[in-house]
Amino acid sequence: MSALRLVSTRDMPREEWLQWRRQGIGSSDAAAAVGLSPYQSPLALWLEKTGQVEPEDLSSKEAVYWGTLLEPLIAQAYSERTGKKVRRVQAVLQHPQYPFMLANLDRQIEGGGILEIKTAGLRSEKLWAESVPLHYQMQVFHQLAVTGKAWAEVAVLLGGQELRIYRLEPTQEQLKTLVTQEQAFWQHVEGNTPPEVDGSESCNRALAALYPQSSSILVDYQDREDMNRLFGKLLRARKTAKAAEQTESLLEQRVKEAIGTAEGAIFATGKALWKSTQPRKFLDTTALQQHHPELLAPYWVEKPGSRRFTVQEGE
Repeated sequence: MSALRLVSTRDMPREEWLQWRRQGIGSSDAAAAVGLSPYQSPLALWLEKTGQVEPEDLSSKEAVYWGTLLEPLIAQAYSERTGKKVRRVQAVLQHPQYPFMLANLDRQIEGGGILEIKTAGLRSEKLWAESVPLHYQMQVFHQLAVTGKAWAEVAVLLGGQELRIYRLEPTQEQLKTLVTQEQAFWQHVEGNTPPEVDGSESCNRALAALYPQSSSILVDYQDREDMNRLFGKLLRARKTAKAAEQTESLLEQRVKEAIGTAEGAIFATGKALWKSTQPRKFLDTTALQQHHPELLAPYWVEKPGSRRFTVQEGE
């Protein structure tokens, strides 16, 4: 089965492209939809797809700017290195059986494959040491599932000076699993029921967006066994975390003692640094408010309130 060509993206405004993207799961959404994105939780993606929050505009970010600028050069370098011709596919593609599965391809490789192009800084090099990072693999697997193609290659420019090429050929079972998981996520979107929380910081932000304000009501769960069991687990987890934090602090202090006045110490499995920082200047707003409040007055701004989560044990 080959993908359906849903709409051309040639000269398409960003706002219109976002509207099309909201109608389904795009390839860059795939990892988040199945809970494998290090940046976005399923709940955060669900908020976007249900129209409750706007997707973050990444176009002004440096990494995105340079990635877009270098994409055609990397595609050219890929062709020169491999001898394979590539062409652009300026369209939103749609799975012929699952219409919620959408994809935009960087390039199509003549001969039947897909080319995904990436740029990465030197700090990300270790993520590419053995293969393509898992969340990018999900992006490519999604593209293969939509298009029905069997293989793809990922060309990544590391640190602006090293081109690496990885080949991905997922099994049909791997693609079937991905489609099933994406189906489950899309059912949450269509049913307007949020997916489960996952403990990530992205999920914390999504919960704050989903429930931005509190009322004066206290929900009574005293007779709910499941809720009391959940709260008990939270209390125990907090105690465990506090004990671990105290242990870490003690061990850190002992290592600092061993370092003394040195800059740091080298160990068989790594190193610890305890370096002095440079002096810095800062504005003493307390003194300024005390002596010249009239200067500060025009610059006070009101920040929207937020919800603070606290836990109390006992009555």
